Amino acid sequence: MSRLAGKVAIVTGAASGFGRGIAERFAQEGCAVLVNDIARPAGEAVAAGIRAAGGRAQYAYGDVTRAADVQGLLDAALAHFGALHVVVNNAGTTHRNRPLLEVDEATFDRIYAVNVKSIYWTAQVMVPYFRQAGGGAFINIASTAGVRPRPGLTWYNGTKGAVIITSKGMAAELGPDKIRVNCVNPVIGETALLEEFMGMPDTPENRRKFLATIPLGRFSTPADVAAACVFYASDEAGFVTGTCLEVDGGRCV
Repeated sequence: MSRLAGKVAIVTGAASGFGRGIAERFAQEGCAVLVNDIARPAGEAVAAGIRAAGGRAQYAYGDVTRAADVQGLLDAALAHFGALHVVVNNAGTTHRNRPLLEVDEATFDRIYAVNVKSIYWTAQVMVPYFRQAGGGAFINIASTAGVRPRPGLTWYNGTKGAVIITSKGMAAELGPDKIRVNCVNPVIGETALLEEFMGMPDTPENRRKFLATIPLGRFSTPADVAAACVFYASDEAGFVTGTCLEVDGGRCV
């Protein structure tokens, strides 16, 4: 039986990387998916691919740092699918791996807006709906960087630490409303941000330096992250809230 049959989810940043993997896996598990991204052609292609494979999906443009755009995502989900059960806050960005004093203010503001303020806006928009509906679930994609920070990504690490503690606070406050809030913490993965996280060219030699810190010896994949999200979105996790699941091959041990 499909684990997400009858559910509707919004997945932000779903045109590529972890978000695309989450959207595609959710659809395979019977979930209707609103594919959100600021990259319109790529997002539309992901939604079309899901439909071609027999799933239910629609693309919706939206900048998750803007209140009106986030409201538009809820409106689109209700217009296309008639309900909303799960919000996956996956959209994220980083600064290039570099000394903390070399990150300019505009970059600092951008990563906090995308990684943290987006959760503020999805809460502002979706919590009232979930309360009226009798419950719902947020899945926030944080990072091992928020658990075991390392030099070179200091301001990015801070955003992910904020995501983790904010999620726990939301879980404690929204529990009486039957709204669950959990985090997935991936380790570095083969996404479009890989070189930014590494701060160096993506070569086999440079990859080995990072892989040496991961006991299971490989990067995280969209499939790894999607599997964790399916659990959190499913009724199997009905009594699970305020938790973080490291999907990191042992990186945080």
